[in-house]
Amino acid sequence: MTTATTTTNATDATSGSVLLTLMKLRTFIALFAVVAFFSIFAPNFLSTANLILMSKHVALNAFLAMGMTFVIITGGIDLSVGSIVGLCGMVAGGLILNGIDLQFGYTVYFNVVEVCLITLAVGIVIGAVNGLLITKLNVAPFIATLGTLYVARGFALLSSGGQTFPNLVGKPELATTGFAFLGSGRLLGLPVSIWVLIVVALAAAYVARYTPIGRHIFAVGGNERAARMSGIRVDRVKMFVYMFSGFCAAIVGLVISSELMASHPATGNSFELNAIAAAVLGGTSMSGGRGTIGGTIIGAFVIGILSDGLVMMGISSFWQMVIKGIVIIVAVVVDQAQRRLQQQVTLMQLAKKG
Repeated sequence: MTTATTTTNATDATSGSVLLTLMKLRTFIALFAVVAFFSIFAPNFLSTANLILMSKHVALNAFLAMGMTFVIITGGIDLSVGSIVGLCGMVAGGLILNGIDLQFGYTVYFNVVEVCLITLAVGIVIGAVNGLLITKLNVAPFIATLGTLYVARGFALLSSGGQTFPNLVGKPELATTGFAFLGSGRLLGLPVSIWVLIVVALAAAYVARYTPIGRHIFAVGGNERAARMSGIRVDRVKMFVYMFSGFCAAIVGLVISSELMASHPATGNSFELNAIAAAVLGGTSMSGGRGTIGGTIIGAFVIGILSDGLVMMGISSFWQMVIKGIVIIVAVVVDQAQRRLQQQVTLMQLAKKG
């Protein structure tokens, strides 16, 4: 009887381990499924031109999703990234077209590198505001970032009276030309935005895996109280992740404005939803403490390919929203199932050893 019970437990543990492995590989499985599906049903899906275009779309979502991953790992959420995208795009466009008016007939113009640095700084500052609201004023992340979502969008609209900053070619005599390179330029056959994504992704993955701040991010998300008691400066960790999220959103604002050579205050509307979907689909746990940059990048590919593939098939944008919503729900359900199964497998393996 004991032998039979032991055999049954061993079999259950093996089955559970196999199922757990499949759940951990769900992002790869989803990526393979969407690529296979659209390769069959979407015309010219695998053409070189379309693959390059999709990679640029994926890059935009991947930037936001990387910042969102760090935030979610700490147990937070950042709803303001889409509005930061819009505001930072308007900052870049305004600096290129109008410079900064110092009154008394003096206007300061900046070259493209300076414009990009100022824009990135704006994104980081907004992220710092989110961090301060959450750490110093104890505002819930959902409410704090919802508030900054409206504030950032409002400032984006106020900066131009709701109008677009068009034709961001710049003027040679003011050294404001060359902005198009970031969004439309290529290096070694790949868009510049893809190279920027590779650099930021490698840096983020290195930080998450090999640095003290990376270990602290996971510790805070796993158990914030225990992290505080162990000497981790939780507030600094949270400040870092929200500032990084703002930095990533600023990059997206720059890339979109550069690609379109125009800035519009409504840019980035609902981008935060795609970022959350990519992070969760990539294995980031909404309860915090678990996630990887690599998984998030793959999740961004799934969301990007799904969006572009549906457009190529002529699916209504309304149905696209429904499908994305279902993807998010399924990803969260699978994540919760994975957590429960992980606990069960661990218990069965301990019982087997005992």
